[in-house]
Amino acid sequence: MARVKGAMMTRKRRNKMLKEAKGYWGAKSKHFKMAKEAVMKSGNYAFAGRKMKKRDFRSLWITRISAQCKVNGINYSRFINGLKKAGIELNRKMLSELAVSDKAAFASLCEKAKAALG
Repeated sequence: MARVKGAMMTRKRRNKMLKEAKGYWGAKSKHFKMAKEAVMKSGNYAFAGRKMKKRDFRSLWITRISAQCKVNGINYSRFINGLKKAGIELNRKMLSELAVSDKAAFASLCEKAKAALG
């Protein structure tokens, strides 16, 4: 049986990695070894970034809700507790949208939360 050399697959693998590193600064886009390290590192950053994005948006939503709650005379934690007791199941993203775009609807939610608390 003939001997199989791995040159084709090796070149394919290296070109794939260099293609992923395209646009990186300096030797990171030219040399395979450095490109491989940079691509692995950037993959880790991208993974972490996807998690951070979720945290950042949730934080933004809570800030918006809290600001609108203060205008309506209730704090954020009492508002959320009041909504739970009133049986209103809106997530923070939707509450944030209401706080920004439909202040009258948000005010009525605040009143319902206050009524449910006591």
